[in-house]
Amino acid sequence: ISSAGEYVNKFEEAIQNYTGTKYAIACMNGTAGLQVSLNLAGVSRNDIVIAPNLTFVATLNAISYSGAEIALIDVCENSWQIDVDLLQKWLENNTITKFVKEKPVTTEIASGKKIGAIMPVYVLGGFIGIDQLIKISTTYGIPLIEDSTEALGSFKNGKHAGTFGLTGVLSFNGNKIISTGGGGMILTNNKEIANKARHITTTAKTDPLDYFHDEVGYNYRLVNVLAAIGVAQMENFESILKKKKEIDALYRTELNGVGDIKFQDNDTNSDPNCWLFTFRTKKMRALLNHLNNNKIQSRPFWTPMNNLPMYKDLKYISQNDVSNKIFKECISIPSSSNLTIEDQYKVISEIKNFYK
Repeated sequence: ISSAGEYVNKFEEAIQNYTGTKYAIACMNGTAGLQVSLNLAGVSRNDIVIAPNLTFVATLNAISYSGAEIALIDVCENSWQIDVDLLQKWLENNTITKFVKEKPVTTEIASGKKIGAIMPVYVLGGFIGIDQLIKISTTYGIPLIEDSTEALGSFKNGKHAGTFGLTGVLSFNGNKIISTGGGGMILTNNKEIANKARHITTTAKTDPLDYFHDEVGYNYRLVNVLAAIGVAQMENFESILKKKKEIDALYRTELNGVGDIKFQDNDTNSDPNCWLFTFRTKKMRALLNHLNNNKIQSRPFWTPMNNLPMYKDLKYISQNDVSNKIFKECISIPSSSNLTIEDQYKVISEIKNFYK
């Protein structure tokens, strides 16, 4: 029942085979995977890590655990993903890049702090501007850690989310497209990074018999019982993913043109997993109350990070504060893979009734 079991290995192999990554390292949850990834990238307390302002709080919590400074960046109006053009301009105007041992190292001019990592988020499983982010990562020497915790099953040009940067991290929390109750997975194509990830997530123990540990490690490995659930979930994943896409397609067809509803745009040549159907409306609060009062569970979007008390004073790179506009207008509606067509039409009908 501990982390020393065959199903941990089987679950890692299943994720490797599906995503096409060379290495997958199971851990206790996505947040732990992000924290470990920052460690693997060499991020220190004197560094700056860049992350989007619109994300679930775990993204920033993981960075906080590393002790690094956080710089928030706004998102795009239509895709709700990190604004890569805005990031590019900020780097051009506010940083300087020098070569150290033939590798680029970028520091913020004002503080002199190194830009230790960029942590983009695949919001709702949709794709980010990954091609441009890879160019930025290469040009400026900034490791790319993909928060792909919502993006199992999302591809661009046949390549899976979380396999483009130094590492990517998946989550198997209770609300994700598949779940092990709690669990995560670090993806990487770098053998050295994979070996270190496996080492430090198992308390950095160096000997199978003696209790000798060669550095500060973490007790972050996934347990065998939960991994067994993950193996079973992956056996059914294609049917779950197909159902999610069918739910998304029906909502988009039936709600297109209803009221002032606007859908999330997807990146060119991407195939998102359609994890959680969410749309924008200026009547979000009223619709939210209407649906919940009629026993249709609906939820608002995440509060932007700079609206939270512990993160309100962070540097925020923005021109129009798109994050807060999206937050005020976004509503998530029932999207479970167990949702019947009859129940989905009940949701659609109630939304249409609201806008009459």
